[in-house]
Amino acid sequence: MADGYENQAPEKLQGGFQAKVICCILGIGGLASWNSLLTIADYYYKVFPDYHPSRVLVLVYQPFALGTIVILAYHESKINTRKRNLIGYIIFTVSTLLLIVLDLTTRGRGGIGPYIGLCAIVASLGLADATVQGGMIGDLSLMCPELIQSFMAGLGVAGALTSAFRLMTKAAFENSNDGLRKGAMIFLAISAFIQFLCVMLYAYVFPKLPIVKYYRSKAASEGSKTVTADLAAAGIKNQSYLTDDASNNQRLSNKELLVQNIDYAVNLALIYVLSLSIFPGFLYENTGHHGLGSWYALVLVAMYNCGNLVGRYTPLVEWLKIENRKWLTLATLSRFFLIPAFYFTAKYGEQGWMIMLVTFLGLTTGHLNVCILITAPRGYKGPEKNALGNLLVVFLTGGIVAGTSLGWLWLIGKKNAF
Repeated sequence: MADGYENQAPEKLQGGFQAKVICCILGIGGLASWNSLLTIADYYYKVFPDYHPSRVLVLVYQPFALGTIVILAYHESKINTRKRNLIGYIIFTVSTLLLIVLDLTTRGRGGIGPYIGLCAIVASLGLADATVQGGMIGDLSLMCPELIQSFMAGLGVAGALTSAFRLMTKAAFENSNDGLRKGAMIFLAISAFIQFLCVMLYAYVFPKLPIVKYYRSKAASEGSKTVTADLAAAGIKNQSYLTDDASNNQRLSNKELLVQNIDYAVNLALIYVLSLSIFPGFLYENTGHHGLGSWYALVLVAMYNCGNLVGRYTPLVEWLKIENRKWLTLATLSRFFLIPAFYFTAKYGEQGWMIMLVTFLGLTTGHLNVCILITAPRGYKGPEKNALGNLLVVFLTGGIVAGTSLGWLWLIGKKNAF
């Protein structure tokens, strides 16, 4: 027997609560830098007022994420998942620190040179995003749905936390000299710390939890080679069940998995096509001026992030969870009625209606996202779950790229748009 967990029921194993907490923290680290960039966009609008930062930075970030995840998904069965995730979190940490270094060396001045440097660092964050999200979702797809839900909830927590911190720092530094810059630097420093914490937790704590050992050992017994380094890190050296037996290693190809789950994949893409065509560019540039003044865009971003966070927990309520594939498709397509709703609310509505719409957008994004990712892997073997998780992230990222590109359409007819 390779380890002491193979014949135990997973619900009897220790470490379930700790695993959920760590997955949540790992999720926070997966989006902390990106959400920090979105939330301090008001600072970048001050430094680079002519370059549409909230739109351009997203457009730089996402193609690098998409290209990276496509390559990694194609080779996922040969990739050491442990190294992949650790490299991703390390890139996150270093790149976030470089954002601070860039600002300090340029002393917060704008211009095309610093903006190109900013875009280059943002591109590296996109690469890290694809490395971590595809790796973590693929890895957690091997395990119980509660762990992948905790990771997805962590992604939502990242947005809510950064929005809360941003509102606090804006209030604290609003009347001080260079207050926007001070708040932005504090933000990035906190983000770098969170990502360093993720490196430590994933490297030294997460692989040693009994419940994680159980699921990884189970995946290895089903032919998964991506978990071997994590099992070794957990002290499981005698992996005699990892054989080259053909019956053990047979699995559906990526093409077969995609054909069987094409509705899940397309729905994930459509969820983010809509959400990212509105968030964040539309909220910063197309909602006009209201009583909240410079706080308005920050409040809208905060409400989207809070709605997104709540939506990632609502699938835990059994009667709210959508598992029927037809209902998931119907719910995804019906969200596109939000496009005219946002257009007419921005043109004629009061700020309260816009806040309500943005909250609903975030709520449905988080809810449908989690419902799909915890439902799709059911019934597959470990290697297939890992592959499917990576494929779903490809479509998710593709939807984000398409959404950020379509977001520029809101500028049509707007004076001084370019």
